[in-house]
Parts: sequence; structure tokens; C-alpha cells
Amino acid sequence: MRERGVLPIALDLPGHGPRAQAPSRGFTLDDAIAAVDEKTKNLEHYDLIGYSMGGRIALHVALTRPDRVRKLVLESASPGLSSKEDRIERREGDSQLATSIEREGIANFVKRWERLPIFASQKGLPPEVRDRVRSQRMENKPAALACALRGLGTGTLSSLWDRLECLECPTLLIVGASDIKFVRIARKMESFIPHSCLVEVEGVGHAVHLESPEMWLQSVVPFLLG
Repeated sequence: MRERGVLPIALDLPGHGPRAQAPSRGFTLDDAIAAVDEKTKNLEHYDLIGYSMGGRIALHVALTRPDRVRKLVLESASPGLSSKEDRIERREGDSQLATSIEREGIANFVKRWERLPIFASQKGLPPEVRDRVRSQRMENKPAALACALRGLGTGTLSSLWDRLECLECPTLLIVGASDIKFVRIARKMESFIPHSCLVEVEGVGHAVHLESPEMWLQSVVPFLLG
């Protein structure tokens, strides 16, 4: 993106990446927002891009810092679960998954994660790309990743469906057309967010930036520069 006139600042989610630590008190949404604040402390305004869990957190940031977020890009993201019962069920599921990561280690978790239906479309990626993604996933620390699941999972964070109409910044929603669940979510989000547009990328699934990087750039860069 640098070559196209956009200077990116990359930020690992709390609990993700090779340097992540698991605080004894756990992770909170405030920790995630503070991490964004720290990275952008020298900027008056900035554009924010988030994918999947990162998109959900980016949405929280944009609603919390409306005076600083200029434009927002949400890739395969959700505002959360509106039903209390659904959040409780999801929180219990995330807690069980976190415990299995701690007990079985990162390798078993990655094998299980790659078999999820939501990532089925990635099986068609070149072997070198799949190997690179797997290596990145293997760098995560079990305790830190488990901590992130418990503190930042969909069941833990509050639903934002009833706040979407308060989102002030222009928002791009991008989703893979083969990712049926998130296509449905994105279309619903577009109907609530005042200054939003939706791009559905044909032939790809959940990770648009990975499965079709050129189409991702063709959608995101003009939006940010426009």
C-alpha cells in the first residue's frame, strides 16, 4: 500500500503475534483501544482497517474515537451478537477453545482452525502462501491467544448493532462472496451505517486480503484516497 500512496501502521491484536504476552488479569476491550491509541498518538486523524476480530475491535474504536477515525474499512467483520443467550453460548464456546489451546498447544489448534468451513476457500491458495500463513499462525503463543479469546471474543464484547447508525465516518465493508454468513452480516450492516458502501469480491471467502490481494487493494486504496 505504501507504493499506492498509503502509509500503513501495522498493529497486532492483543494476544496475537510472536511477542504477545498473557497478562494475569486478562485482556479487555480497553486494552485493545489503548493499543490503537498508542500507535496513533502522533496523528490527529487516521484511517482504520480491521479484519474479522480486528474489524470488530476497529468498529469499537471508531465509535469510541469518532473525532479521530477519518475512514473505516471493515473486512469480514461483525458488530457482535445481539442476543444475550447467543453471547453466553459463544462465550462458553470460546472459553472451551481457549482451554484446549492451553492444554494441547498451538500446533493442534492451528490444525483445527484450518479445518473450519469458513477457511475452506483457502485450500485453493498456492502452497507457498498457505505455508506462510501457517507459519504466522504457529508463531502465536498458546497462553496469549487463549487470553485474547476469553477477553475479546464475540461472546465477551457487547453488541454494536444498535449503535451502527451513530457511526459518523465513511465506512467500506468488504467481504468475500463465498463467505455466505458474512455477506449476510455485511449487507445488514450497510443498511444501518449512514455513510457506508459494500464490496463483495467474487470467488473468495473470509480472508479477502489473502485470497484476492489485488481486488482488496483495488477496493480499499481508492476508498481511502478518495
